[in-house]
Amino acid sequence: MNALALAQALVRFPSVTPADHGAMDYVQGLLAGAGFACQRLRFGGIENLYARWGGDGPCLAFAGHTDVVPPGEGWTHDPFGGVIADGRLWGRGAADMKGGVAASLAAALRFAKGGKGAVAFLLTGDEEGPAVDGTVRLVEWARAKGERIDHCVLGEPTSVTRLGDTIKNGRRGSLTGRLRLIGKQGHVAYPHLADNPARALPRALDALTAPLDEGTPDFQPTNLEITTVDVGNKASNVIPGEIGAVFNIRFNDLWTPDTLQAEIRRRLDATGARYELTFDPCNAVAFLTARGAFTDLVADAVEEVTGRRPELSTGGGTSDARFIKDICPVVELGLLSGDMHGVDEYADVADLEALSQIYERVLTRYFAG
Repeated sequence: MNALALAQALVRFPSVTPADHGAMDYVQGLLAGAGFACQRLRFGGIENLYARWGGDGPCLAFAGHTDVVPPGEGWTHDPFGGVIADGRLWGRGAADMKGGVAASLAAALRFAKGGKGAVAFLLTGDEEGPAVDGTVRLVEWARAKGERIDHCVLGEPTSVTRLGDTIKNGRRGSLTGRLRLIGKQGHVAYPHLADNPARALPRALDALTAPLDEGTPDFQPTNLEITTVDVGNKASNVIPGEIGAVFNIRFNDLWTPDTLQAEIRRRLDATGARYELTFDPCNAVAFLTARGAFTDLVADAVEEVTGRRPELSTGGGTSDARFIKDICPVVELGLLSGDMHGVDEYADVADLEALSQIYERVLTRYFAG
C-alpha cells in the first residue's frame, strides 16, 4: 500500500485521545505482516506499540502518534471519512500526524522487502493528551529492556511553506509558573487599613517579562508570556486580598528548570512584593541534536527528493522528541501543518508520497555503509 492509502485508512479511525478505536491494531497488523516483531504495550489505558525488524546492528527508529484532538464543528468533509478531494486528503489527523505515520510505514514496508538493517517503530496513542502514558513510558520500557535504538525520525508536521523546508533538530523547554501576590483585603474607603496587591502587580509583571537572554546560534531567545491575571473580586468597594497570575516560559538550552525558577524568584524578590510562587512539573526541557552526520543525512534525503535544502530549526512548541532524546539523537521531519487542530485539516496527496520517498531514502542512506 502507498502512503496515501495508509493515511486514508488511519484517518478513518476516530482515535481521539485516549480512545484508539482500532488504529493501533491496524498498524500492528501491517508491521507484523511484513516481519516486524511487535510488542503491544498498554500503560494507563493507552495503546502503545513497539515494533522492530532486522538484525542486531545500528537501528533507525520512526516515532509518532495515532491519537488526534477532537474534530470540532463545521467541517466541509467528514473529519473521519478520509475523503480525497482537490488533491488533498481531508480529515482529523491527516497532517498531525497520521499522514506522517503513514509515510513512515509505507517507507519501512518497502525497505523491509529488500533492504538490510534494523528498523523500529515507537508509536503511541497519548501525544495529544496528558502525554504521561505514551512515548515517555515507551522510552522507559525500551531502556529497561535494553532495546538498541541509535537514531530516530519523528514525523511531526515540521514543514512551513513547502514539504521538507524545515527539520526540527531540537525543541525549547516549557515551564509554567503560578504566582499569587498577597495583600490585605479591606474597604476602599479605608485604604490605610488594607494592602492592595494590585499596586505590586505592574512591578511584578515588568520583572517577569524583562528579557531573559538573547538566544543562541541554535535557539531563539527565551520568552515568558503572561497567560492570565485574576483578581476574582466581584465587589467594586472591596480592596482585594490577593491577585493570581499564570505564566509560561519557552526556554532555550541556556537554562534548566532549576536555574530558571531561581531567576524568576530573584526577580520577584527584587520587587519587594509579598508573593507565593509555584511551578508545574516540567517534562519539557530544552534539547538539541547537534548538527552533524545524522542531520546532514536527513537533509540530503530531503534535497534528493525535493531539490531543496531544508533549514534546521528549534522553534515551535514541544513534541514527543523531548522524551526520545533520552535514548538517542532525534530529528523531526514531516508534512505541512495543513490546519492541524483546526477545522478542515488536510494533507496534500503529493506530499504524502513525497514524504514517504524521503523517509525511504533516509533508510537507504543510513544503512548504506
